[in-house]
Amino acid sequence: MSAPERIPARSVTSASAGSSPPAQPSAERPAQPSAERPVELLAEGELTVRGRVREASNAVLYCTVSYEGREAACVYKPVAGERPLWDFPDGTLAQREVAAYEVSEATGWGLVPPTVLRDGPYGEGMCQLWIEGEPGSELLALVAGEEAAEGWKAVGFAEVGDGETALLVHADDQRLRRLAVLDAVVNNADRKGGHLLPAAEGRLYAIDHGVTFNVENKLRTLLWGWAGEPLTEEAVEVLRRLRDALGEGGPLAARLASLITPAELDATRERVAALLTSGRHPEPSGEWPAIPWPPV
Repeated sequence: MSAPERIPARSVTSASAGSSPPAQPSAERPAQPSAERPVELLAEGELTVRGRVREASNAVLYCTVSYEGREAACVYKPVAGERPLWDFPDGTLAQREVAAYEVSEATGWGLVPPTVLRDGPYGEGMCQLWIEGEPGSELLALVAGEEAAEGWKAVGFAEVGDGETALLVHADDQRLRRLAVLDAVVNNADRKGGHLLPAAEGRLYAIDHGVTFNVENKLRTLLWGWAGEPLTEEAVEVLRRLRDALGEGGPLAARLASLITPAELDATRERVAALLTSGRHPEPSGEWPAIPWPPV
């Protein structure tokens, strides 16, 4: 018998503009219309803070952005609201979120919602199009037994209380497999289940990429189901394109140069080269916890 691990909905509390990031009581979220030319809208539009995402460890503000008659819902993460981390330079998480979007766009997979770096009500920060997840698409589950069923990939065992364990599995899904490759390229140190957003028309988006691009190997993810398996032909072709785009004078290298350090850019090139050399999905290094906590 299986117990699906549903991706929790992000909850929002109301806010009004002021001198400090807002919090508390609950509010209705305005409907999110489809965004035309979302990057332009996010970069140039007027931001209005509507609420705060309660579960986030850093300041994550739910906003609307309006520009030339267009409006959309978005997330604004001000640098001023970032919690210091021991292994990442202070005040750099917003830039890393934008860098992850740039790499995602370069793959052609479109796995990260449109994301820009801009000024806002609480200073410079990351602004990202809000994605409303579609219910009914299960990507993670906790199941009884020691093997994953057909259509699922095993990650490992998890404690579920009273000394019992269950097998954590994720869907054997092409969208997740692409994301596993993207995470390996950007060195994602925190790929949790709640960061996966199945959306309309079969799209899958991934969010929360602040702890990426470290020069040290910090890959920590729930998507280990393909560890050690050969990369798909599609993934190899994408990695070749990334290698070219990351070369000296390449378009992606130019975009990333203003977002991450030269050493981090070099490390990204090295990760792409290593994936192409091995031809396989990476495996846990054993030098860093392989599974994020909490996992969802």
